[in-house]
Amino acid sequence: MRELDSIDRRILRALQENGRIQNVELAEKVGLSPSPCLRRVRLLEEAGVIERYVALLNAAKIGMGLTVFARLWLTGQDTDTVDHFTEQVKLLPQVVECHLMAGDCDFLLRVVAADLDAYRQFQVDHLTRIKGVRSVKTEIPMQKIKLTSELPL
Repeated sequence: MRELDSIDRRILRALQENGRIQNVELAEKVGLSPSPCLRRVRLLEEAGVIERYVALLNAAKIGMGLTVFARLWLTGQDTDTVDHFTEQVKLLPQVVECHLMAGDCDFLLRVVAADLDAYRQFQVDHLTRIKGVRSVKTEIPMQKIKLTSELPL
């Protein structure tokens, strides 16, 4: 992939704001005619710069209004233990982010649930039952200050 130029960056900014923007409107917004604009978008998709298009949902309006961060420690950091954990956590739709960490804990998860009781049940029924999980510490955010999927360009 070639280096992103200013037009590519304008296209990406516009698509991050509105992934459903029509090509004609996008082209006008970034200062191109429709055909070259569409070609650039296709190239960005083919290069993997644009991975996919999604609808961002309001979690509270679909009954998943609680977000927690779970720090997990495993019994070991050997390949088998880590691989087993990562495969199991990928099967849990409540886990919307999972990061292998350097530092205090082994993994950091962002988990959504209907409420605190539902999260506690999820933790008991799923997280702590994964072979190799030694400990789970849950952090509960008090207020959402910023949540975005837009990357700075």
